[in-house]
Amino acid sequence: MSKLSHYNNSGEVSMVDISEKAPTRRTARAHAFVRMSAEVLAALPSNKKGNPLEVARIAGISAAKKTAELIPLCHQIPLSHVAIEFVQQPDGIVVEATAATTAPTGVEMEALTAASIAALTIYDMTKALDKAIEIREIYLLEKTGGKSGEYRRAQPGRTKPE
Repeated sequence: MSKLSHYNNSGEVSMVDISEKAPTRRTARAHAFVRMSAEVLAALPSNKKGNPLEVARIAGISAAKKTAELIPLCHQIPLSHVAIEFVQQPDGIVVEATAATTAPTGVEMEALTAASIAALTIYDMTKALDKAIEIREIYLLEKTGGKSGEYRRAQPGRTKPE
């Protein structure tokens, strides 16, 4: 097992030095699930605050761009693409966030942040209808590029957007 990269040899928290790493194309996809009742799902198109999914899409994209401000040891990287997709299921909404960059470090945290904030925004936009809405299953689906190569989650568990 490799050691955790955010600690120096003395065991102190440390930001990883990426100054010697070459920029390469890197991508990541992350998943979140917002569990809600059929009644709340049916009410999505008539939400007084606007379309919750479109507001969540904008929030997720904005959040990806602010990841380095939110996660203390993340590097600020130039994002070349961020996308948020939604799939409605009988028990809720699948959120899938994709991020891409050409940089010396990956975009997993940006994709995970985008999926998380999009899910939180859906909750915020619908909580007046039901406080029991749940945000579940936040995880990395896949990543490409970089020294560690490709990663694909073995069993995502839910239908992914096409």
